[in-house]
Amino acid sequence: MSLPNKRTASNNNSNNYSPSAMKKAKSQAVACSVDTANKNGLHHDNDAVFDPSSISLDDDLKPDEPRQQAAANLSRKKAQPPQPAKKLVIKLLKAKPTLPTNFEEDTWAKLKLAIKAIFLKQPTSCDLEKLYQAVNDLCLHKMGGNLYQRIEKECEEHISAAIRSLVGQSPDLVVFLSLVERCWQDLCDQMLMIRGIALYLDRTYVKQTPNVRSLWDMGLQLFRKYLSSYSEVEHKTVTGLLRMIERERLGEAVDRTLLNHLLKMFTALGIYSESFEKPFLECTSEFYAAEGMKYMQQSDVPDYLKHVEIRLHEEHERCLLYLDVSTRKPLIATAERQLLERHISAILDKGFTMLMDGHRTEDLQRMYSLFSRVNALESLRQALAMYIRRTGHGIVMDEEKDKDMVSSLLEFKASLDTIWEQSFSKNEAFCNTIKDAFEYLINLRQNRPAELIAKFLDEKLRAGNKGTSEEELEGTLDKVLVLFRFIQGKDVFEAFYKKDLAKRLLLGKSASIDAEKSMISKLKTECGSQFTNKLEGMFKDIELSKEINESFKQSSQARTKLPSGIEMSVHVLTTGYWPTYPPMDVRLPHELNVYQDIFKEFYLSKYSGRRLMWQNSLGHCVLKAEFPKGKKELAVSLFQTVVLMLFNDAQKLSFQDIKDATGIEDKELRRTLQSLACGKVRVLQKLPKGRDVEDDDSFVFNEGFTAPLYRIKVNAIQMKETVEENTSTTERVFQDRQYQVDAAIVRIMKTRKVLSHTLLITELFQQVLPPVLQFELFIYLKHNKISHIQSQSYWTMPQITNITW
Repeated sequence: MSLPNKRTASNNNSNNYSPSAMKKAKSQAVACSVDTANKNGLHHDNDAVFDPSSISLDDDLKPDEPRQQAAANLSRKKAQPPQPAKKLVIKLLKAKPTLPTNFEEDTWAKLKLAIKAIFLKQPTSCDLEKLYQAVNDLCLHKMGGNLYQRIEKECEEHISAAIRSLVGQSPDLVVFLSLVERCWQDLCDQMLMIRGIALYLDRTYVKQTPNVRSLWDMGLQLFRKYLSSYSEVEHKTVTGLLRMIERERLGEAVDRTLLNHLLKMFTALGIYSESFEKPFLECTSEFYAAEGMKYMQQSDVPDYLKHVEIRLHEEHERCLLYLDVSTRKPLIATAERQLLERHISAILDKGFTMLMDGHRTEDLQRMYSLFSRVNALESLRQALAMYIRRTGHGIVMDEEKDKDMVSSLLEFKASLDTIWEQSFSKNEAFCNTIKDAFEYLINLRQNRPAELIAKFLDEKLRAGNKGTSEEELEGTLDKVLVLFRFIQGKDVFEAFYKKDLAKRLLLGKSASIDAEKSMISKLKTECGSQFTNKLEGMFKDIELSKEINESFKQSSQARTKLPSGIEMSVHVLTTGYWPTYPPMDVRLPHELNVYQDIFKEFYLSKYSGRRLMWQNSLGHCVLKAEFPKGKKELAVSLFQTVVLMLFNDAQKLSFQDIKDATGIEDKELRRTLQSLACGKVRVLQKLPKGRDVEDDDSFVFNEGFTAPLYRIKVNAIQMKETVEENTSTTERVFQDRQYQVDAAIVRIMKTRKVLSHTLLITELFQQVLPPVLQFELFIYLKHNKISHIQSQSYWTMPQITNITW
């Protein structure tokens, strides 16, 4: 049975429940219809109706009953016959719901009015919620495609009109850019409102349909399309942006917010890179190319570097404020290329030497930092190497300033180290450049720097350096050791250092034994124990001599045979450790001869098989002198002592008399007399007066001598080392080098027995590593004509024990 638009229900009995008693529910027949209501007032043509005659529900309710009735109910239940099951039948009507006439057109009309009101900035006549529901209804009934196209058409009409209205606007670029910004902001606001109304369209139709943009992207695409169609607008916008940025670079104030909004517009439209960034980078390149040329001509290097640093900071800040983040890297690279990379050579040629000479660490640090940005540190490193070599060449090769060479090199090295630490960020490559350049400088003059470094150390370690603390002295030794590392001919340094050390130890002129031993320890660390073996032996001799002197004073010979009034201390030196001194004869006073003989007897009795040879040139004494104006003690050399003791027996002596009596060599005697009669402390008087000692001069005891101190040091005239003495020392070094070459040849031939000439030369160069020794090897081979042996020749090691080369 069908009853349209009606509901029927049949209910024979109603169930009433009470706590005291419950009755069994009767069978019910229910007919119900399914009514699907439409919120929009739509009606249905078919309903689902339940037929009461076809439905039977038999559910016997069994509420709790008192215990006394339980048995009776159970018996009745069992007595009832079983009921057949009844079926539920649902009958559907075939009529379909229908939409109102012109539903799509009416709904779109409401939406169109709302969209036009949004674009015209007018209030909408319909509630936004109803508009959202209208879009929802259209989408539910599969009308989203038509709706999307109609919205797109409305947006296109409005956007094209808006951009067309910008054509021919104000010639003032700033005003024009403001209009473009307002147009863009309006579009953004309007598209957001439209998207809010048609959000369901975005979430259903757009998502489910491929190659369909969202409403927001559709609006951006339309704006981009018509912006490119009206090229005047786009070109004028880009030109205005470039002009504003250029004015800002020139120091004018601009509206950065306007720039930020418009550049974000270009980014959102996807045309930032092609339409703006490319011409922007071209303009930037032209701007900084011209500025770089101008500033390089007008300003000095420090000011130019500061300007470049400021410009790069400005460009970085510009990227943070309104440019897109993708522009930062190419923009900075463009500025660096035009301001720095193109002018690297000009900057170095024009200002590097000036900055280095002025120790302008801050400007050099700025240069290092900027050059590192354009990978130009190699050019800076080469400029540093050239500067060191050029400056150092003037220090090392100026023979007139040899006295100050070492101190100048130390100052130069200290300034370079400071610059390396503070300006060059302790770059390892720059450190190696400084080392290589200094090694080149130190060895420009093959042996002279090594000799001067040894003499500089002698000056610092010699007693008499007032105002120098132990810490300062130690620091000076460390600095000199840096220069020592660069010396290739360290054997030359060793020869001169050993000669000066011997004088300091024997004459008691060392400022500090601890400092001396510290220097030996440093040399040992640098070059090994073999290098300092002889130097350490010299110290051992001095210490052993002290023990020998103590033993001699306690011996029977000293107690019974020594003349009274004389005290003597003897240094016993091992010949192999100490420099070679030429023997100098002198006729000693009788008392000194007796003392020497007694000591010699004591020493040979204690150490049999040894030979003593007295070095008179190294002796020094303390004499007690009685002058009419008081007694004094004179600290003098042995030669001065011999001359002064002659005046105990004579009032006046001629130069020839003194020479015959003492037997001192002529040149040494003149120096000795000059120190006694022509120096600051004049114990003798020379007749006639003068600075030089002549053959016919006479000398008398100076009875009018006076001095405020009791003990007086009579300094000997310091004769500068002659060319012959230096040549002699150098020749000894060369001779030692030849011995090293000889020893190397012997070692090689003992190992190989038979070896070709070519391989022998190769082995020699491998074993004689220092370049100086390699040079000596070349001279040695050439001198011995070994280089003329044919390469096919062979060397054979003879089977004998003693070999002489």
